[in-house]
Amino acid sequence: MNHHLIIIAGPTAVGKTALSIQLAKHYMCPVISADSRQFYKEMSIGTAKPSIEEMEGIAHYFIDNKSIDDVYNIGEYEKEAIELIEKLFSEHDTLILVGGSGLYINAILNGLDEFEEIPTIIRENLIKQYNEKGISFLQEELKQKDFKYYEEVDTNNPQRMMRALEVCIFKGKPFSEYRTKVKKTRNFNSIPILINTSRAILYDRINKRVDEMINAGLVEEVKSLHHKNQLNALNTVGYKELFSYLENKISLQEAIDLIKQNSRRYAKRQLTWFNHQGDFETFEPSEIEKIKSYINIIIEHS
Repeated sequence: MNHHLIIIAGPTAVGKTALSIQLAKHYMCPVISADSRQFYKEMSIGTAKPSIEEMEGIAHYFIDNKSIDDVYNIGEYEKEAIELIEKLFSEHDTLILVGGSGLYINAILNGLDEFEEIPTIIRENLIKQYNEKGISFLQEELKQKDFKYYEEVDTNNPQRMMRALEVCIFKGKPFSEYRTKVKKTRNFNSIPILINTSRAILYDRINKRVDEMINAGLVEEVKSLHHKNQLNALNTVGYKELFSYLENKISLQEAIDLIKQNSRRYAKRQLTWFNHQGDFETFEPSEIEKIKSYINIIIEHS
């Protein structure tokens, strides 16, 4: 195939954005985001969205393209992103997909599993229990009904957990058993790259990034969204902890410490997911020339 999609994946704060922009300048191509929170216009500081200056004139897609009020799911993202990728490949031989949301990257690489319709009463009951008992109810239910999927899903995403639980309840078997893993045919060659570094360096980067976000005005950003804190888009690290601070449940320092802790835990889950995929070539974020050489060899021999 003459069309190549370079995937830059990795944990939060590892340096994916800077690397993807360097590569985009080198290959003279646009960047497509696979970050499940950078879609939202209202969330900028807490999602580490690249600024206009950081983009350095490189076209970026799927950033600021939705509102937190929009109902948007991974299936819609797959459809819209594949349509965009096919359109962009009419103008470019190489594109870059970057992000830390493993399931979104997987949707582009392999496609989503198709499931039959589930009776609406099952979803309604789950929503009712979620509203009454909170996200911990969904987490515990999924842990009991499908531990395999529980270990890889974003357990802060109630929509995704409810979708899995719907299948578990309707079928009486784990959701993971019904995932076909049958890859959809894509009209491009994928080059999956995982960016990682030592745990000590990564955790230090995470801690520093959180401090930078606070200094950049994250508390004010979260305060402006507090009246919509029930929305799923805002049930994410960096926002939920500051909601607790704004509701006088914890101090600001406790909220900051929790953001750092939960970000480190999230990074660990991201790495677990990517390492289980088996087809990512791993590099340090600073190994730009080594990464270019690796990409060039694949392009030359495909």
